[in-house]
This record gives sequence, C-alpha cells and structure tokens, in this order.
Amino acid sequence: MFRFALFLAIAVLPLSAFAQFDIEHEPINYLKAPLADPISALQKQINADEVQLTFDDKSGYLASVLKALNVSETSQMLVFSKTSFQRSRINPRTPRAIYFNDDVYIGWCVNGDVVEVTGVDPQLGAVFYSLEQEVSDHPKFTRHTDTCTLCHASSVTQGVPGHLVRSVFPDSSGNPILSTSTYRTTWQSPFKERWGGWYVSGTHGQQRHMGNMIAKNSRDPEAFDPDAGANVTDLSKLINVEPYLTPHSDIVAFLVFEHQAPAHNALTLASYQAKLALRDEDILRKIDKDPNSLRTEGIQRRLDHSADLVLKHLLFVDEAPLTDRVQGTSGFAEQFAARGPRDKRGRSLRDFNLQTRIFQYPCSYLIYSAAFEGLPAELKQITYRKLHDVLTGKDQSPTYRHLSAEDRQTILDILLDTKRDLPASWQT
Repeated sequence: MFRFALFLAIAVLPLSAFAQFDIEHEPINYLKAPLADPISALQKQINADEVQLTFDDKSGYLASVLKALNVSETSQMLVFSKTSFQRSRINPRTPRAIYFNDDVYIGWCVNGDVVEVTGVDPQLGAVFYSLEQEVSDHPKFTRHTDTCTLCHASSVTQGVPGHLVRSVFPDSSGNPILSTSTYRTTWQSPFKERWGGWYVSGTHGQQRHMGNMIAKNSRDPEAFDPDAGANVTDLSKLINVEPYLTPHSDIVAFLVFEHQAPAHNALTLASYQAKLALRDEDILRKIDKDPNSLRTEGIQRRLDHSADLVLKHLLFVDEAPLTDRVQGTSGFAEQFAARGPRDKRGRSLRDFNLQTRIFQYPCSYLIYSAAFEGLPAELKQITYRKLHDVLTGKDQSPTYRHLSAEDRQTILDILLDTKRDLPASWQT
C-alpha cells in the first residue's frame, strides 16, 4: 500500500514466501493487538471532535494531516518511480511526495485518491493507513493489513512490518528498469548508488548520486551522466513544483530518512525476536515445572543478538562516509536539529555534521523514540548494558572502531543529561 520500496517484482509473491514470523498470532498478534501508533491516536481525537482536519483545493487533507501529526513540510522528498498503488498518478512530471517525522511516514500524489500514512507502533512496528481525499465532517483513516504487508512484511523488510528505500534506473515513464541494477538504500549505501528515481535538491560537492536522472537508453540504462543531476538547488527547472507544499526535495531529509526507516525496521525486528525468545523461555520453564529456572544459553544468545541489532543501528555501524559538505535547500536540517533535547553544554544527538558523516555525535535520536521505549524490558536492559560498555570503552571490539574516545564520551554525556530511564549503573 504505502510502498517506499522501489521494487515491484515482489508484489506478485505471497507473504508466506518471505515472512520470518507468524505476525498474526501471539506474542505478536499484529492484526488484533490494541493500537498505540500516532494515527490511531489522531483518529480518536477526530472522533471526539478534539481535532478537525481541513480540506483544501491544492492538497486535500495533506497539509492538515501534517500539522495534526507534527510533520514538517521541510521533510518533503519527491519520488517519480512508479512504486505506489497510485502508480498511475506517478511519473517524472508528477512525482509522489513523501513526508516524515520520528514516528510517522506520509505519502501524497497529485490528484491522488488518498493520503497514504504509516504510524510506527511501539509494539507492532509499522501500521498502514489511507485517508480518502473526500470532504467529510469526520475523516477516517482506514487501516490496511494484507494489501500492505504483502510487500511491507516480507524478506525485504526482514519479515516485519516496515519500509524499504530503493534506488533504481527509471525509464521515461517512471518504471524501474528491473533488468539492470537496483539498490537498497540505507545509511551504509555508497553515495553514488543513492536516489535513482527521486528528485534531490541540495549541494554535495564532488560526490555524485543517481537522482534527478532518467535512463535514456533502455539497453544500457546505467550509461548516464551523473554530473547532469548533481548539486541541483532549483527543481523548478526539472518539474512543475507548484502542486507541492514546497519546491524542495531536500538532500538532508534523504540522509535522515535512510537511517530512520531501516532503524525502525531493526527495532521492530529486535522486539519480535525478543518476544519470541521470552515466550520460548516461558514454555521451557513450564515443561520443567520450574518458573525460576536459570536462563538457558540459547535464550540468552537470542536476546544478545537482538540487542546487538539495535546497537548496530543506533551507533551507525559501517556508515558510508561523506567526502564533501552536504547542504539542503528546504531548511529541514535547521528544523530537525532544533527539536533537541540538549545536554548541559547545548549538544544534541540531532546535531548534524554533514561533512564526513550525517550526525555530529553518531548515536541515533531514535533512542528517545516510542519504538525504542516500547522494546521488551529485558531487551532494553541488555541493550543499555551493551551501549554503556561501548561508550565507557569497556567494549573495544572492531564493530565500534568508528567511534573515537571523544565520540563515546560525548554521547555518554548527552545521554546522561537527556535520557531519563537510564539504569542506575550508568550514573556510576
């Protein structure tokens, strides 16, 4: 339904071919568990007349939805690959707009039938909705399950409800040329493989990417001039930007988005894995008729693995380096950084570097998110212990060699000043 993934071939394959988890049953219970995502909360407010969405002729409910969910227009990114169920609305002349904040993703098409919305639930992961673009006294977000999880809970999202960002070689209609290379895009992706099928506004020096380009030769789609799409600051020379909320598709928003989407997937995956491990532990103890039996090595190893997965994403392990200064056009960087929180010296995990890496202090701001807070208590405890070992220098494993002693100390100081639920052991 809400396809960030620029990968259409999977749409014809059954969920069972990819899914790693039985998400419909305990302990996940994806279809029936109470919802705690931002969209379900907003719907309750709409139903109670505490929030009114307004409809305008330019974007329908889009602007009002962004305001209600505290999503900044500066996060706008434009994708012209045909990757949504509204694919007939999408092409290089009328790209789809995507917006996001820390726990919401929103998609909108020019003259589209619906606004596509995903809220991140701290227990379930991504929950998918659409909002009809028709005037109503009480607009209703409709939840979608199988139609979205067919792609969004498959092997490309590691079997959990989540999102995938792809870079492709698009033809003149916006169709990905699947006979050639496609790239899954994360914070680890080389710059040169990013943003095929997207419009990108901003400067990035001598670095080159695949954005702002259409494959002219279907026989050799990879033969294009990357200089032609580089350092574009005015998208009005490429498309009509009038229908959109802003004339930008900000490069810094892309960098944040490509960390956040896979990090959300990882938090969901780690949570699912931990819940299953703890369920199996409970079964073993019932079999042994000993509710206080010691944890087995296998269960502990599974929990440790889940914690390591979280840390890998929180600490930007194997982040692709930037080799030139990156600067956006929409003001997204300033808006994002201003949200804090900040330590006693004014430092924040939302502060950017954008010269050699994305953030000045490489520990993800998602450590403050509902998705992180919703991790099973035992998993979060193990994650905190492992994180403390890294930040205090006890863990000097090669995995975290990218963190200097100064990085570790600064991140530790920021968290001690800004994170309220840290274990007591951190204070000593």
